[in-house]
Amino acid sequence: MLSGPGAPRAGARARRDWPLAALLLLPSLLLFAVWVFYPLARTVWLGLYETDFFGERRLWVGWEQYADVLRSGELRHSLWVSAAFTLLTVPTGLAAGLALAVLAHRPLRGITVFRTIFSSTIATSVAVASLMWLVLLDPSIGVLSQLLPFDVLETPGLLGRPGWALVAVSLTTVWQNLGFTFVLMTAGLQSVPDELYEAARVDGAGAWLRFWHVTVPMLSPVLLFGAVVLTISGFQSFGQIDLLTDGGPGDATSVLVWSIYDNAFGASAQEGVAAVQAVVLFVVVLVLSAVQFTVLDKRVHYG
Repeated sequence: MLSGPGAPRAGARARRDWPLAALLLLPSLLLFAVWVFYPLARTVWLGLYETDFFGERRLWVGWEQYADVLRSGELRHSLWVSAAFTLLTVPTGLAAGLALAVLAHRPLRGITVFRTIFSSTIATSVAVASLMWLVLLDPSIGVLSQLLPFDVLETPGLLGRPGWALVAVSLTTVWQNLGFTFVLMTAGLQSVPDELYEAARVDGAGAWLRFWHVTVPMLSPVLLFGAVVLTISGFQSFGQIDLLTDGGPGDATSVLVWSIYDNAFGASAQEGVAAVQAVVLFVVVLVLSAVQFTVLDKRVHYG
């Protein structure tokens, strides 16, 4: 708390600058109100109503629908599939991006070409990546089924097997996000002072020790940011699920966003149920982000 002769002057200055600060914040607040706060409030409101068979008439059911959805097996299954999908994609994606960034950080001749190749998927859309891997994994004409001697690639293929479909979709997602993680890790590596590596070499540390005790700690803020972004993206993934598996086979790849889409625009037209699931998705992502920042931030080195 401020004290002394400067405190009243600082308080008066803050009160004088408040109208200007509010005016500068007004455009951003309006955008957030239109594109974030209003859709969120309307989604919560829609969850209180039940639609008829044609998806038109709304019947007030209150918070009972929230309780029913939270107790439903469909929500639990979709959350489990979303969590499994995120666990398959986030650590793998971060590890692959970091490994490629470390390899491409070497001062070798022609390394720029490899950096361009590694980062090229950042310009690839979800639709393009999904269709490309759909052809690659096709059991009849797919290149992988022709080159690799694995029975699991034969008919019905990875995408047609309940135990492998989620793994195949995760592989597509990791590849599609590889450009982002590579660019992120490369930018982080360029900010690590070379003096730290030189000091580690003088102390007798090998390449592996330098990686664990210099590279990883210095990249911890970047790793935290990547983990949060990829986790949010993982729970919001939909395009690759829609194009590759259509939520199947069975419900093997029915992530939460797919379940929301199916309930809102499918044959059942349960708009209220979809709204409740969307609110659950918002809460889950918010809690996971808060936990990541709270728990992982303690291990981050801001040097």
